[in-house]
Amino acid sequence: MTQTPKNPLHGVTLEAILNQLVEQFGWHGLAQRIDIRCFKSDPSIKSSLTFLRRTPWAREKVEALYVQQQRR
Repeated sequence: MTQTPKNPLHGVTLEAILNQLVEQFGWHGLAQRIDIRCFKSDPSIKSSLTFLRRTPWAREKVEALYVQQQRR
């Protein structure tokens, strides 16, 4: 068997990441940390997931914030 490096995102869905960040920071706090309009204007999990799945740079920022919070 080959060993893979520990990936903190392994097995975690984008929806689970987003739900945890919203629970931790709220939509307003999340919008302050990551300047994305879908977090500021009428935010919802569904609309945010749609945007993040289509926009790699935004998804990377959300995933990076999640990893940063997991290390704390």
